[in-house]
Amino acid sequence: MAVEDNYKVGHVIMITLSAAIGGFLFGFDSSVINGANVALKGYFNCNDMQLGLAVSLALIGAAVGAYFAGRLADKFGRVRCMLAASVLFFISAIGSGLPFTIYDFIAWRVIGGIGIGVASIIAPIYIAETSPAHLRGRLGSMQQFAIVIGIFVALLSNYITVLIAGSASNLIMGVEAWKVMFWVEAVPAFLYGVAAWQLPESPRYLVSKGRMAEAKQVLSLIATTGIDEKAQEIEESFKTHKPAKLADLLETIAGKKRIAPIVWAGLGLAILQQLVGINVIFYYGSMLWQSVGFGESDAFLTSVISSAINLTMTIAAILLIDKIGRKPLLLIGSAGMAVTLGTLACCFLFGSDASGNLVGSSGILALLAANFYVAFFAATWGPVMWVMLGEMFNNRIRAVAISVCGLAQWGANFLVSWSFPVLVGKDGIGIGPTYLIYTAFAALSFIFVAKLVNETKGKKLEAM
Repeated sequence: MAVEDNYKVGHVIMITLSAAIGGFLFGFDSSVINGANVALKGYFNCNDMQLGLAVSLALIGAAVGAYFAGRLADKFGRVRCMLAASVLFFISAIGSGLPFTIYDFIAWRVIGGIGIGVASIIAPIYIAETSPAHLRGRLGSMQQFAIVIGIFVALLSNYITVLIAGSASNLIMGVEAWKVMFWVEAVPAFLYGVAAWQLPESPRYLVSKGRMAEAKQVLSLIATTGIDEKAQEIEESFKTHKPAKLADLLETIAGKKRIAPIVWAGLGLAILQQLVGINVIFYYGSMLWQSVGFGESDAFLTSVISSAINLTMTIAAILLIDKIGRKPLLLIGSAGMAVTLGTLACCFLFGSDASGNLVGSSGILALLAANFYVAFFAATWGPVMWVMLGEMFNNRIRAVAISVCGLAQWGANFLVSWSFPVLVGKDGIGIGPTYLIYTAFAALSFIFVAKLVNETKGKKLEAM
């Protein structure tokens, strides 16, 4: 009987949930700024460009963290990288609530961004390497599930903070409410470090370092039979290969060195997941809805509702991903996002008054379109992209390939997040045309998946 049919599923799930706390912090840290950006702009008297940098430069830190995470994980191990990420999150949480200028605020956010980047890469690698093939999609989706829980908790805690203080700019016990929003993150950052400290190292990492006895010990914690055979299978996948480097992502095609098609597929998935504009909702949602006529409390509540839908539909994705498959879900998501984003763009283009406020039924339609958009993303591209990055590459290049894709993903995230306040600001093209850009990328993502992405459902990592 195959090893995958004899896993200690309960123990595997506990390992997965512990690793996925990094995803929770990823979601919390990246979305907590949603509740602070309006107050932050007033506190430091920022212009649109500075606000965009305050929100998005953390993503450059994430790109750096993601790029180096794979190689650090191959050198020092997956667990040590998780511990390092927890320290970065904790430092950032405290420092972001104690800024003197916009520039040191950005520096604290960049530190947290590095933690985000590390966590975003290490968790998919670790979960993929400790999961049976028949459950890997659902367990890999736990990373995205944890991310959306982090987003929800961040926006909910922001909303509660605003209800208590009356405004993000008001004081709570002598401290501006928006600063408190960042300090809340210190608690889960500490818990992440404690959880990571208890985790076993990845058996594939141990085999790669020649530590077969330890690898078999870890395998015995998560499987009931076939321990020696599984260890041997992993060893064989490494035996004929030298350590991975960037050059290994190239193939000789028609006599020339070119990026391998599988790497292009990973890069496309990573970049398009961001270019559809999803993080505009979670980074700028409160500011966006206030700008089109919503009160501050209602705008915060709207963001909480969107994140609750995000959370609910991610659960649906976890239930469906190993039944429907990765590629069908991506195609459904792309089509749904193209329609809902197009509707949202039309609401802002044709349903607003001279001052930019949504009027009549356009406000309700825009809210519905935005939330259906979040639902389509959460049930498809949100979790599926991370699952596929964790499993689509072979053992030898996985860490390096995921690092490159993670760098691209965070670079695209930075571009979208930095450009949004500039595009919709007084010198920009406006909200409607900006959402038309996201609509075009959603349509492009459908074509990309249909032509260039292969299904990975049910395949062993050693068979990739």
